[in-house]
Amino acid sequence: MIERSIISKFQLIQDEISFLNSKAIIIAVTKNQPINFIEPLLEVGHRTFAENRIQEAKRKWISLKKLYNNIELHMIGRLQTNKVKEAVKIFDVIETVDSFKLAKSLKHEMELQNKFLKCYIQINTGEESQKSGIMPYDATDFIHSCKYELRLKVEGLMCIPPVNDDPYPHFTLLQYIASKHNISVLSMGMSDSYKIALKSGASHIRIGSAIFGSRPVV
Repeated sequence: MIERSIISKFQLIQDEISFLNSKAIIIAVTKNQPINFIEPLLEVGHRTFAENRIQEAKRKWISLKKLYNNIELHMIGRLQTNKVKEAVKIFDVIETVDSFKLAKSLKHEMELQNKFLKCYIQINTGEESQKSGIMPYDATDFIHSCKYELRLKVEGLMCIPPVNDDPYPHFTLLQYIASKHNISVLSMGMSDSYKIALKSGASHIRIGSAIFGSRPVV
């Protein structure tokens, strides 16, 4: 059964985490995955998930959050300022804070809703012009502005290394930036790189296909 396969793959990754003496948390990425693929993980007690798109998150997680307690839903897709209101309503963590404009919008909306989400700052470790994220050389000023000027709950950093690069230097850079600012949460590593991320000190790994298989075509 598909449900058993999902649980088996999930447990295998948990075992790898334990083998490496890590306490990393699996963020199960459920983009394009149907609810009947998600519920087996919820039934065994897993509570940390992620989506890339707000509309899909609303379709699935408004109802699931009513059925299961203590779900922590992460936004890992690019967030536009005109979608902030909806994002604050449905998500618990925003992993892709990548501009002062977005940070200000999040602060304003969280105050309006009286709901103060955890925020991770996305660092563009590969300095790719086409990719979102704060450039490493701007990270110190940006983190300082978010924490002390806007007083956001900056709890972590995240990165997405360039597709064809060795991810290790990118994870090392993220860890270095985090250590300068006493940030302990590092969201790094995906299905093809989580083992390297675990060895590099990841506190959270974002896993989709290694648990659910290839995403259905939508």
